[in-house]
Amino acid sequence: MAETPKGVTAGKLAINVQKRFTRAQEKVLQKLGKAEETRDAAFEEMVANFNKQMTEGTKLQKDLKTYLIAVKTMHDASRRLQDCLADMYEPEWFGKEEIDSLAEDTDTLWLDYHQNISDTSLVSMDTYLTQFPDIKARIAKRDRKMVDFDSARHHFTSLQKGKKKDEAKIAKAEEELGRAQRIFEELNVELQDELPALWDNRVGVYVNTFQGLAGQQEKFHKEMSKLSQNLNDIMTKLEEQRELKKGGTAAAKTADDAKSEEANHSESASSAPKKPGPPPSRPPPRLTPSPDQRQQHADMYADEASAPDADTQSASTTTQQSAVTNGSDGELPPGFLYKVKAIHDYAATDGDELELKMGDVVLVLAFDSPDEQDDGWLLGVKEPHWVQNKDISAKGVFPENFTQKV
Repeated sequence: MAETPKGVTAGKLAINVQKRFTRAQEKVLQKLGKAEETRDAAFEEMVANFNKQMTEGTKLQKDLKTYLIAVKTMHDASRRLQDCLADMYEPEWFGKEEIDSLAEDTDTLWLDYHQNISDTSLVSMDTYLTQFPDIKARIAKRDRKMVDFDSARHHFTSLQKGKKKDEAKIAKAEEELGRAQRIFEELNVELQDELPALWDNRVGVYVNTFQGLAGQQEKFHKEMSKLSQNLNDIMTKLEEQRELKKGGTAAAKTADDAKSEEANHSESASSAPKKPGPPPSRPPPRLTPSPDQRQQHADMYADEASAPDADTQSASTTTQQSAVTNGSDGELPPGFLYKVKAIHDYAATDGDELELKMGDVVLVLAFDSPDEQDDGWLLGVKEPHWVQNKDISAKGVFPENFTQKV
């Protein structure tokens, strides 16, 4: 057995049950056309507008909450992005302090934006929608009282049309009809005044809601635009400094190279160049000379035996210098790697070494085997010998640091 609600007596409960039964019976008779139903087309239109207004307001409230959730999500994403930039921004870079301050300002701006929208637009919509449940309940009550009024009128009419008239019952029915009509009309009049006013009020609510939202958006985006411009300026300045630093490094390197080249030219042009370090150490000379070495020694002995007089030697020297000049002007002979010029005198200390005088031009050859080359030593033949004899029998090794490429 269902419990009786607290504060409701059995008699009152019975009355309520009887009212529900009577209303249901009256609705059935009205649908069957056996009872007259009160109709008010103007009020029905008001109710339709009310329901539409409540639905639209509820949807707007829901969408505003969704928008605020999106703002919160964007705030979180912006904060993570700013934190990432601040963490990876190295202290010596331009604008480090400005970057940290910009991150704080951006976070504060998002917080204010979210709070302001909540305090203006959303609160306004919440207040606007709080009146709808009460009015909706009163509309439902008015509908019930209208059925009671129709039922009382139908009962009173039936008693009046009856064959046997009971004046006491008729009087009581008339009294009940008057009371039902009074209650219905009171609610009906109140709602007829409130519903049109509420319907017109929606315009002002929408204006305030979206005007407030637009104002907050304009303020937020204006301030955010300034912060974004500051960030862009910092990034531009950082890039400019990087380019300047890069250009300065390249310029310094170019200047160093120019100084080095100038020093080399000065050294080459100097009549008394600095003495180089000792030639690189070499392993002891081979005991058995190679065929080229034996030929070189034989040529040396033959030259000593047939040494010309001073005039002949001078003419020979002039001829060699002319040949060297002509040979130097041409392309590098086949089989030679490049030319070098002696910048210091070198006295040979072994039979396979090449004697050098400052200014001698030597055509550099490749060693027959890489294992034969000692570090810091080159193999070659003097250019005058090659020009005159077209052979490499007089080739020999010499220290690389006593020469320079030409």
